[in-house]
Amino acid sequence: MSGKTVNSAILLLVIGNAMAIISDVFIKLLEPGAPIFQFAFLRCVITLLLLLPLAGQLNRKHLFSGLKVHAVRAHIHLAGILCMIVALANLPLATANAIFYAAPILVMVLSTIVFREKLTPLSVVAVFSGFAGIVVILRPVEFNWAAIAALAAALTLAINAVMVRKLPKEQTTVHKLLLNYLLIIPAAGALAIWEGAAWDSSILISAVGSAVFLLGYNITVLLAYKQVDANQVTSAEYTGLIWAVGIGWIWFSEVPDLWFAVGSAMIVVPLILVGLRSRQRSPRVLRAYPVSG
Repeated sequence: MSGKTVNSAILLLVIGNAMAIISDVFIKLLEPGAPIFQFAFLRCVITLLLLLPLAGQLNRKHLFSGLKVHAVRAHIHLAGILCMIVALANLPLATANAIFYAAPILVMVLSTIVFREKLTPLSVVAVFSGFAGIVVILRPVEFNWAAIAALAAALTLAINAVMVRKLPKEQTTVHKLLLNYLLIIPAAGALAIWEGAAWDSSILISAVGSAVFLLGYNITVLLAYKQVDANQVTSAEYTGLIWAVGIGWIWFSEVPDLWFAVGSAMIVVPLILVGLRSRQRSPRVLRAYPVSG
């Protein structure tokens, strides 16, 4: 495989992770006290509408195969969206995203529980270092509901990543996404009605922006991993944290401190080393999780 192809895939992931952070920015720009259920419902509806032109990729023979698993994943995803909104609204952009990177660590832990997979010594180091890094970033004095929401969002990402292996292999990624959002909408709509908030056009603008850029992220990821083996470029996923620091600094005047730098390194560096070790041992490692939800 040529270096040019690998570089192209890395560039796609760098751009994609920037788009994911911009999607987060649209959430962060919501007014204080904005109706989060209304926002979540609108974003899910918009995402589904954006996916509809790709409905030709649905496998009609397995249209609703694995419906129970899809339904559970969909509602866990909705919970993750709500937790992510709370976290982004109350934490610095970079801090929230650093905690979201606990997802791959939690995937490793959950995989040992659900699939009886064995962790390598390096993976064990990554798990303990990652959790310690989160403590360093948050510090007990700053541990609040927003931090708990960020950790909960990371947990939902991890659970959904692990549950992917329970989904029918006959269904394409687009098929799984369409079912996911189709099943989310009733619950999201019910929550929005229960919330009873007045219609706010600014919420619609934020929901459209967040949905479009998040879908752009997912498309770049699919294109990148279609070109090369995942283990060759997975480390480029962590450029999302660099984008979060830069955009948070410029746009929201959020200046990271030394605690953030040390904690982020404790989370990300061991994960990169795990990825590099996997690259040496295995010819192909599939991408395990999406960082943004």
